[in-house]
Amino acid sequence: MNDNAKMIDRTVGGEILRRMHGGKAIILFGARQVGKTTLLRELLGGRSDVLWLSGDDPDVRAILAGINSTLMRHYLGEAKVVVIDEAQRIADIGLRMKLITDNMPDIQVIATGSSAFEIAGQVGEPLTGRKWEYKLYPLTFAEMVGHHGLIDEQRLLPHRLVYGYYPDVVTSVGDEGEVLTTLATSYLYKDILAVDKVKKSDTLTRLVQAIAYQVGSEVSYNELGQICGLDPKTVERYITMLEQSYIVFRLSSYSRNLRNELRRSRKIFFWDNGVRNAVIGNFAPVVSRADVGQLFENFAIAERIKQQHYARTFSRPWFWRTTAKQEVDYIEERDGRIAAYEFKWNPRRRTTPPASFRNAYPEATFTTITPESIPSFLLDNFDTNTGI
Repeated sequence: MNDNAKMIDRTVGGEILRRMHGGKAIILFGARQVGKTTLLRELLGGRSDVLWLSGDDPDVRAILAGINSTLMRHYLGEAKVVVIDEAQRIADIGLRMKLITDNMPDIQVIATGSSAFEIAGQVGEPLTGRKWEYKLYPLTFAEMVGHHGLIDEQRLLPHRLVYGYYPDVVTSVGDEGEVLTTLATSYLYKDILAVDKVKKSDTLTRLVQAIAYQVGSEVSYNELGQICGLDPKTVERYITMLEQSYIVFRLSSYSRNLRNELRRSRKIFFWDNGVRNAVIGNFAPVVSRADVGQLFENFAIAERIKQQHYARTFSRPWFWRTTAKQEVDYIEERDGRIAAYEFKWNPRRRTTPPASFRNAYPEATFTTITPESIPSFLLDNFDTNTGI
């Protein structure tokens, strides 16, 4: 990873430091290449009492297999912090972390994992009540504003819609497309393909491409299956693994009042625009793209959810649509309050909520988000911003 990424402060870093040496393990989840190791090296770089281990190293996996507390103490030596990178590669890693946490309270253990469906299953039960969990996403709009200011970052919005926020992409000016292509072909599915039941990378690639072309639209597992040659249950299982690997996320449809509200439909978005564009091989500038509306919607929703997660101000995210195809792009619900949003790349295309939505949810706020209003949408205090 480009060393310049170290100059960009990550929001979650302060929270991790606050939890250090509090008697619990710390687990940092996130997709490959989002900067987990870089972040920890920045936070711990001034310390000489840190032992770095990698689950990618066969000798580390062999040493930790079946080790007892006495041998573990000798193995860790004088270390006061133990960082285990790619921890999902180590068998029974939860038990190994519990061994350290329970028997060596003076040692802080930190694990990183790029594949939640593997590591979460291994650490969940052994470390119940003994761990803090954090997610690290690609860089955020807010982090980049903090790095070089709002004016510069807002000017870069068209660029971000195409290339996204992976750290190595942001810091590889002029080589963004090449970096993203390597990421999408070499790293993106590595953990998923390691699972025994997922053996056909071409099929998985076709599925992700089909999802990428339908960003912002409702998806049908049956339709996706027909495109990829998979049955609907397999499609859903693959999508679940894509979610657990922090590549995509799903939104469900909001339904509370109307009979004709869609109740089981879903949309799928990418955590990073650059990955979405790499999957379909399209890095054309936004001025020449027919899908700029989809790109803007994906960007705004992903950034909003990322920022809320870091701010610990969670709302339940949805979209809304009826069988008559009246729709609202994005809805947040928290503490009984509803905020509805439409995303328009063209600032002159203001819109109003569908009459059926307004009648069903008269208490809901409604806001049109354009490039000009992105800062207030992504930076304002969420308790006071447009109703939520």
